[in-house]
Amino acid sequence: MKKKLVLNTLISILLQITTVICGFILPRLMLEYYGSEVNGLVQSIAQFLGIISFLEMGVGQVIQSSLYEPISACDNIGVSKIVKSGSNYFRKIAVVMLIYITVLCLVYPYLFGNNYDYGFIVTLIIAMGVSSLTQYYFGLIDRILLSADQKGYIQFITQIISNILNVTVIAYLIYSGHTIHTVKWVSATVFLLGPAIIRLYINKNYKIDRKIKYSEEPVKQKWNGIAQHISNVVLEGTDVIILTVFSTLTNVSIYSVYYMVISGVRQLYTAATAGVQSMIGALWANKDKEKLEAVFQKAEIVLHFSTVFLFSCIAHLIVPFIKVYTSGINDGNYIQPSFALVITLAYAIRCLRTPYNILVLAGGHYKQTQSCHIVSAILNIVVSVVAVKIWGLVGIAIGTLIAFSYQTIWMMIYNSKNLLKWPLRKMAKQLFADLLTTLLICTAAYWVKLNEISYFGWFVMAVTVAAIALIVTISVAFIFYGSELKNIIKNKIGRNHV
Repeated sequence: MKKKLVLNTLISILLQITTVICGFILPRLMLEYYGSEVNGLVQSIAQFLGIISFLEMGVGQVIQSSLYEPISACDNIGVSKIVKSGSNYFRKIAVVMLIYITVLCLVYPYLFGNNYDYGFIVTLIIAMGVSSLTQYYFGLIDRILLSADQKGYIQFITQIISNILNVTVIAYLIYSGHTIHTVKWVSATVFLLGPAIIRLYINKNYKIDRKIKYSEEPVKQKWNGIAQHISNVVLEGTDVIILTVFSTLTNVSIYSVYYMVISGVRQLYTAATAGVQSMIGALWANKDKEKLEAVFQKAEIVLHFSTVFLFSCIAHLIVPFIKVYTSGINDGNYIQPSFALVITLAYAIRCLRTPYNILVLAGGHYKQTQSCHIVSAILNIVVSVVAVKIWGLVGIAIGTLIAFSYQTIWMMIYNSKNLLKWPLRKMAKQLFADLLTTLLICTAAYWVKLNEISYFGWFVMAVTVAAIALIVTISVAFIFYGSELKNIIKNKIGRNHV
């Protein structure tokens, strides 16, 4: 189990590094060759297409939770029934998405596409819609199966290959002067590669009967993940939609560039925890409470301090990076320090909820936590719509900050009362350590400035800030959790010498 955890974590981190690098290359090319307006249009359409993913209704996560027990028991029939149930559901979603894309083609150009002709927008929507359908729905059940069996590294490797191939081909097309439509069509074709490879692997290594019949629904809580999923879709996707409706496509482009940085770091963070959820899910299924508590304690400490370290660095480095990244792009004001600070804080708080959300998912407490996700989604929409009219981009970030803050605090309290019954005083101690670490990092790194508008100049600044942040984080961590960290280090060293 531990070997799988390490392998999943390392390959997942490699995937996210690849994704982040590719994610930085392509938007810059878009801005340089097509401009902020087209980039904003592409990001806007992508979010409108992404909204249809709410139809997944959280079923994917519920399916993964349902697979832990039959996989652990080597119950091929049970696994086949769950896979069949999931496949049936995702096929229906694919049909609905095709209908949604058609409706979007009819409506979007008239509501938000005043600066472009009808044909330009419709063909772009179709190209991006096919790409979205390809990446998201084809093979989704196969990826869920691999994740539940702690073999996520298989799909991670295929995604790495697809990402590198995609960015290589797309860069060539852009430099060759091809249209944005050609770029999106080719991208959709490239991303067919991953699902095909994964299906071949599963057919060879699993005994899955995809034609199996069942009389009773094998996924017991299929609909109980609805609130959590819709909340995630709202929190991740509505900011760009609200900006499209109440602001400008240029502001959409500015938002997307900052979000690209935040999302890239968050993906690396998520990658580092990819194996933790499967491991905790297996421990929960085996009812090994003592070991589960030990693993959770380590996870909480490590994940909190990792979050503080990463996002304290981001808070100091994101605006200087944007200065370098958008150098020469003059059709929008990309230097937005207030927005950068608020949106960074919002996603830092979201990442702090990770250990508690992992427990909710592992324990299958979807129905019990629905109210938290419903309230956070409503908070985000209402506050963002009101605040964007007053403060623009900062208003959008405030809505996200309030929603994530509510969600994180709620989950901490819920975990204390209903799951591991982790004492609130331990969580309060961890939050105090987080706050102290953040303040010390910001104070110590305040003097570090960007001396040269170049990637090398930013790199020098980043290394300096990261070194300061690392020293501060480790120092505070050992002051508050010295014995726990020594045990973690001792156990790792002990295993390495076995």
